[in-house]
Amino acid sequence: MKQYLTYSKEVQEAFASGKPVVALESTIISHGMPYPQNVQTAREVEQIIRDNGAVPATIAIIDGKIKIGLSDDELEMFGNSQGVAKASRRDLAYLVATKQLGATTVATTMIAASLAGIKIFVTGGIGGVHRGAETTMDISADLEELAQTDVAVICAGAKSILDLGLTLEYLETNGVPVVGYGTDVLPAFFTRESDFKLNIRADNPETVADILRVKWDLGLKGGAVIANPIPEADAMDKSFIDGIIEDALKEAEEQNISGKDVTPFMLGKVKDLTEGRSLDANIALVKNNAVVGAKIAVALNAK
Repeated sequence: MKQYLTYSKEVQEAFASGKPVVALESTIISHGMPYPQNVQTAREVEQIIRDNGAVPATIAIIDGKIKIGLSDDELEMFGNSQGVAKASRRDLAYLVATKQLGATTVATTMIAASLAGIKIFVTGGIGGVHRGAETTMDISADLEELAQTDVAVICAGAKSILDLGLTLEYLETNGVPVVGYGTDVLPAFFTRESDFKLNIRADNPETVADILRVKWDLGLKGGAVIANPIPEADAMDKSFIDGIIEDALKEAEEQNISGKDVTPFMLGKVKDLTEGRSLDANIALVKNNAVVGAKIAVALNAK
């Protein structure tokens, strides 16, 4: 397995010295935000993690290897290249075997982080059960990965373009804890709240670290969702964003957009319809998640 993994010097040094490491995905760079905000945000998020006592490891597929930690030039390449493959679990072996550039999704970043021994992963929002999935069976591979891979995902909840109720039901069925970080309800990416209550709450990094430690010590397979609401100053009005999402969903259906193409289309439409405010919110929530994720990694590493 080691022949397929390669590490940046910074990550190698972190492992050697016992420092906590936080995984970051690369799809948010290549598919989630426009250039140059994507690269700038990636650099700033990495620095936030350093400033809070951990070491960042942005993960991607490069030249037949799963790269754990990217150089500044590699971040630039992923942010400014056309045709970078969006790599989920089903694509991983193919992209590595054919030496293509691949940007890792939540699911693939979890796989790679687990292979590298990294337990904490920071992202924007997880995928989930898509609206209408009772007939389309369109369910993100992120959820299945959370059920089987021992990595905790710090996020601003599930993307609000999804069916949040069914997403929570799917996670519950698969035994995945959803921990509200300072909240009793599921945050919905652009907004701090949704209509769905959570049954687990943690108000500090140490409590989250204790929950994760006990879970894995007991041999309870799978990850956890640490749902961290977007900062109040950056949150969008729930009724406003819900209306925009409904309009964007109708347009996606009219254009026969489905599968993994739905999310980038939806986020692009939401950005356009909010005149860029959603991009600002997206950047703010990722940075906020980086702060919390780094602190959790430090707490988990301390015992």
